Amino acid sequence: MLFHVSEQSGIERFEPRASEYASGLVVWAIDADRLRSYLVPRECPRVTYYAGRETIAADVERFLGSSPAVVAVEGDWLEQLRSCRLYCYHLPSETFECIDECAGYFVSRVPVVPARVQVFDDPMAELLRRGVELRFVPNLWPLRDAVVASTLQFSLIRMRNALPRAVSNQENHHERQQSRCPGVLGSARTES
Repeated sequence: MLFHVSEQSGIERFEPRASEYASGLVVWAIDADRLRSYLVPRECPRVTYYAGRETIAADVERFLGSSPAVVAVEGDWLEQLRSCRLYCYHLPSETFECIDECAGYFVSRVPVVPARVQVFDDPMAELLRRGVELRFVPNLWPLRDAVVASTLQFSLIRMRNALPRAVSNQENHHERQQSRCPGVLGSARTES
């Protein structure tokens, strides 16, 4: 089973749509292990990470401690996260193909009818129920830079909505949505 998380209720059929991240028309889904990365409002910028096979012990200790995974968001998103209702559509996996194993991204090129929908009235509680540490930080950029420089597996999602970098460390305003998976080249996707 794969999943598609939305703030929209009542979706009876997912139709393939154009995407800047995949060729042709696609329906997007996420696997169960990375579902945690989407249990926040859609437009919420976030840095998510976990230890992979190549992650060194020092990075586990520095970034994870005893947590299996972390979803970090800016504190300014707290109220939206508290008031958000998410609909987790369970999608049969037969027509999907994996396009990024590290990030858990799958696409289908044909319409998909959900098998069922699960409502999360309290996404923060759902993250905690799944054993995920939810971290609130004043600004995501320092954490983003440290995680990218580490040996962790990570996803950077909706960073275009993050607070600006400090002036002394300004980069191009077109940040990339990325994930790291050992041995996979080109797994980064452009985020506008």
